[in-house]
Amino acid sequence: MSASYTIGVDYGTNSVRAIVVRTSDGAELSAHVFDYPSGHQGIITNPTDHNVARQHPGDYLTGVETAVTHAITAASSADSEFSADKVIGLGVDSTGSSPIPVDEKNHPLALTEAFAGNPNAECWLWKDHTSVAEADKVTALAAEHRPQYLAKCGGIYSSEWFWAKVWHCLNVDQEVFDAAYSWVELCDFIPAVLCGVTDPKAVKRGICAAGHKALYADEWGGLPDKEFLSLLDPKLADLRDRLYEKAHDASEEAGKLCPTWAAKLGLPEGIPIAIGEFDVHYGAIGCGVDEGTLVKVIGTSTCDCCVVKADKEVADIPGICGIVKGAILPGYYGIEAGQSAVGDIFKWWVEVVCQGNDSLHGTLTDEMGSLKPGATGLLALDWNNGNRTILVDQRLTGLTLGTTLHTSRAEMYRALVEATAYGARAIIERIKEHGVPIQRIVCSGGIAEKNPVLMQIYADVTGCEMLVSRSSQACALGSAISAAVLAGAHSDFASAQAAMTGTKEGVSFRPIAENQATYEKLYGLYKQVHDAFGGVDRSADLANVMKDLLEIKAGAQS
Repeated sequence: MSASYTIGVDYGTNSVRAIVVRTSDGAELSAHVFDYPSGHQGIITNPTDHNVARQHPGDYLTGVETAVTHAITAASSADSEFSADKVIGLGVDSTGSSPIPVDEKNHPLALTEAFAGNPNAECWLWKDHTSVAEADKVTALAAEHRPQYLAKCGGIYSSEWFWAKVWHCLNVDQEVFDAAYSWVELCDFIPAVLCGVTDPKAVKRGICAAGHKALYADEWGGLPDKEFLSLLDPKLADLRDRLYEKAHDASEEAGKLCPTWAAKLGLPEGIPIAIGEFDVHYGAIGCGVDEGTLVKVIGTSTCDCCVVKADKEVADIPGICGIVKGAILPGYYGIEAGQSAVGDIFKWWVEVVCQGNDSLHGTLTDEMGSLKPGATGLLALDWNNGNRTILVDQRLTGLTLGTTLHTSRAEMYRALVEATAYGARAIIERIKEHGVPIQRIVCSGGIAEKNPVLMQIYADVTGCEMLVSRSSQACALGSAISAAVLAGAHSDFASAQAAMTGTKEGVSFRPIAENQATYEKLYGLYKQVHDAFGGVDRSADLANVMKDLLEIKAGAQS
């Protein structure tokens, strides 16, 4: 049989990436990255409000055309067997919740003359946290009137999610809200565009975004009912009629590649376009997720995903980002958690505070790698962009304890890395406490690929072996796998994952007993500070923390 190929398109925080994948074995022939040109590194911000993070939808459209066509050209050079007419499907993933206000023709308002340059008409990027007040109100009203809504999303509705953002737009820019016929998540919007869908109500929505961010569940009839939405604002209840009735898992396609976009991309018309999912959900598939496997996609933020077979009962887990049937793999409950900033914290320290570049990242990594656990005398909280899990509070901020007049840049860097490892452990422990099996952890993303010092720290702090995905583009690979299943190259996701995914041979980070013992003490202090500043323990006495850090430091340096 002639070889067949699929394309995975991964919309990240700063860029969009396309990869060409051989369906028989998951070999990645080529990749092309398109950096979003608008704003600062692709993000439209507001210097007077650090919570603002928007993106220009035009960057997404230019990006998919550029990234896919360049990836196809590169694949033709890399493999003599490849040709564009052998591409049998395409999948898309994106950040989220990243909703876009659109008009009646599914055209983004930001691309119209009337709203050009208005940030409220742009895509509201996942990391936009302007809707904290609205999220709090959703949580309070749901707790009183619809507690079942909160039970499936960890007990607290987040400012990173759909309804909070849309409601905030109504509160701050009614003109944009009234002009928006509907709102479409980025992961649903791009597949719809590729399929030529010009009616927002005809956009095939994925259960991933709907269930984890928009309080959708089949058991209560889909989206939140209009009576509840009217408690927020009657205009939100009216909007419900212009959204969608049904959301779908990855066993269904979003549609077929339309003639216009087939011509733009140089691909066969009518090939299936996979249903849209969030980057980390398809990333979990690209890492070979199955029951018992936790996937950590480590990037600007970190998302942790695991699955439990749908014929089992899953307990509600406080503080996570949701338990949604079909959200990752069809036939499984998808469980999501994560940290609002990981790579972004390192980037802030190296590039903003230290005014460095990639070279300084490398230098500080080398320097921190020579330090023993506890030798810095420092303890940090990983909340520089709020806390996504397990506290779900975007008004929390970063904190570092133990600095002296001799604290170095590398010591601070290590403390920040350790802080993200402590946050990762808190998530793992919360999930396991509620009966979800975790037998192995597979990590993906540039940080997991390039930073063995960090990976060893994660293993030592969590007490878990850390494996690394064979693919450096697991999110895009997961999208391509979904397309391969829909196109018939594999009979189901299990066989597709078996053929197309794996972990790096010979790459494993196991806990070092001596380091693990030190981190047990440090994690105890982290939990003490975490619970005090996070509001879990309002009567906490922290008088011991600084002195305990000094004692641990002395022991590490002796």
